[in-house]
Amino acid sequence: MLQLFDYFRSSASFRVRVALNLKGLPYDLVPIHLVNHGGEHLTPEYQTINPSSLVPTLKEGDKVLTQSLAIIEYLNDLHPEPPLLPSEPYEKALVRAFSLSIAADIHPLNNLRVLTYLTDHLNLNEAAKTKWYQHWITKGFSALETQLNAHPHSFQFCFGHQPSLADICLVPQCYNARRFNCDLSPYPTLMRIDQTCQQHKAFEKAWPTESAT
Repeated sequence: MLQLFDYFRSSASFRVRVALNLKGLPYDLVPIHLVNHGGEHLTPEYQTINPSSLVPTLKEGDKVLTQSLAIIEYLNDLHPEPPLLPSEPYEKALVRAFSLSIAADIHPLNNLRVLTYLTDHLNLNEAAKTKWYQHWITKGFSALETQLNAHPHSFQFCFGHQPSLADICLVPQCYNARRFNCDLSPYPTLMRIDQTCQQHKAFEKAWPTESAT
């Protein structure tokens, strides 16, 4: 049985939950709370599993994988249906680029350890922290919206009529953007896709709820 070491609000963990659901793969959630008890990801027990002290971690027997996009591509290689990446090389690169714009550009600037550093070590107050978060969402989402609107966009999802890695990355970032009161009205294409995904069972089942972990 697959084990997913997971924090319910982690957008990276959210991505993997969606991917597992899309593939129809059973898994056990192992909650790793990033706030309670000083951060359960910082315990020696968890660090023996993931030395980076981050979530998610996927474990299957002796196999341990970290980093959400690596985990998702691993699952996609093992279980090709439904595909999470196009087969055509250029289309595949487009989906990966969109996904990395979120996972490598937007998310790292706004994840919990960065926000905690801003308040605990640089003495930013909550208003300044929120302004930081909103700034990087605005920069990133503006680029993503422009990218999708570069051509007439008639797809149900980001790059087709079924969810791909791009949608898996987009929806968790939208969820967290709302938590920080970001104005998402300038991004109608992103919001339309996000709403479509929310109605999909794989996303609905993966939705962050503290009781789920």
